[in-house]
Amino acid sequence: MAVHVTSEIGRLKSVLVHPPGAELYAVTPSTRKDYLYDDIMDVAAAQREHRRFVAILERFAEVHYVHELLAEVLSDSDVKQALIRDTLDILPSVPLARELEDMAPAALASALIEGREEAPGPLASTLNEGGYALPPLPNLFFTRDVAVTLNEHIMIGSMRYGIRWTEALVMKAIFRHNPRLLNRGIIYDGSIEHRLNYTLEGGDVHPVRRDTLMIGFSERSSPAAIDQLASVLFSIDVEQIIIVVMPGEDIAIHLDMIFTQVDRQLCVVYPPHFIGPGRLPILLWTKGASKMREMPSVFAALEECGLPMEPVLCGGTRRKMQEREQWSSGCNFVAVRPGLVLSYARNDLTLREMEKAGFDVITGSDYLSATHSLGDADRAVITFDGAELVRGGGGARCMTCPLVREDPWS
Repeated sequence: MAVHVTSEIGRLKSVLVHPPGAELYAVTPSTRKDYLYDDIMDVAAAQREHRRFVAILERFAEVHYVHELLAEVLSDSDVKQALIRDTLDILPSVPLARELEDMAPAALASALIEGREEAPGPLASTLNEGGYALPPLPNLFFTRDVAVTLNEHIMIGSMRYGIRWTEALVMKAIFRHNPRLLNRGIIYDGSIEHRLNYTLEGGDVHPVRRDTLMIGFSERSSPAAIDQLASVLFSIDVEQIIIVVMPGEDIAIHLDMIFTQVDRQLCVVYPPHFIGPGRLPILLWTKGASKMREMPSVFAALEECGLPMEPVLCGGTRRKMQEREQWSSGCNFVAVRPGLVLSYARNDLTLREMEKAGFDVITGSDYLSATHSLGDADRAVITFDGAELVRGGGGARCMTCPLVREDPWS
């Protein structure tokens, strides 16, 4: 299978996910900030929610799992040694190196994802304290953050925080060595980029059409890294990039927390950032141009690129509800085809706005039990429970790394 993604909305054929697992037990009230969490999850409940989400995805696409693909590539001793070496460049430990080298591929894949606890010494045992020789990856279930398919190429994220650096190593190993994910090369390798001013995460990178991207300049993605990615993209397929200059605030860590496309001419937005006097600065960067142009709005920029879109308001019209539903990933939809999207069920006012835009709202249970049938032209939102998943700080788009989509413009 060759990867191919030219948009956010083309019919989904193949996708990469990672169910939340034992790595989430590392997130406690005392460690949650270290792991970039605002709260702690009920792990069993999060797993049930994710299984329901994946069950819906499986009706539309072939679903691949990070652990399975990683174990497959680790059966190659050269890949195994290289990944251990790269991991220990970040977390040097001779005893850990020996332990990892002795592991079978599946066990090593689990250790790289779930972490490896240190054997406690006398004082740690007395105080009932523990730590990790190899830190776990409790953010890995947000697979889109770490890897993005751009046309037939791969971008590996350069993660803003060190606790996520080994996620990039895992994803690079999968995309570089697993024959099930054939691609034309890694055009941006964030796994080797550890400078604080060179960060770029997948939640900020949105392919809109083969020749057009939207990128968020956010707290997680820096101008230097965006410049580097753009220089490569302009040398291949891309003709224009829309830059959204994001606010420096916790609620908008990535572009996909305030904007996602849901149909050919429709997007869901957090209104304060795109509509009215407080809207964010928007820059249009055209291949070969000496300067970027500041645009009056994101909608004007999209129109200029031949991609007109109308907004659906996250949270409806009242500011306090917009803020509440944006916080619970109300803007974070993933499309399985144009006009058919998946979303958390909890954001009632956003879903009402989707109904006004012509979408039926269908529960995941009803869809899976065949209570509702959908035609190819029907607009719909299929919802699923996410009361625990949302505590991780992301939604349906964050939890999916599309590998193959049909082109929606052909």
